[in-house]
Amino acid sequence: MAPGLEHYLILSAVLFSIGLFGTVVKRSAVLILICIEIMLAAVNIALVAFSRFITPVELTGQLFAIFVIVVAAAEVAIGLAIILALYRQRHTIDTKKIDLLKW
Repeated sequence: MAPGLEHYLILSAVLFSIGLFGTVVKRSAVLILICIEIMLAAVNIALVAFSRFITPVELTGQLFAIFVIVVAAAEVAIGLAIILALYRQRHTIDTKKIDLLKW
């Protein structure tokens, strides 16, 4: 029995939920970035699954997934650069201790 669209969407929803939970609960900025990447991977699974099962001839889901991967790579590069700069200035990556916008 081959997995259907529902199986891929359930996997995508579970991964997205895990990423969302980690983003809300974790205090480390690096772990928050990792959880955001898990959420983007879940979106990619859903895009490719919809493309495969709804319009198998067109490659729109795959193209959007590649675009999401490129945006995720840029997000990681910029996010890690910001985290590194904050660590050099504040000597912590704990999001509760970073208060640059407070008066």
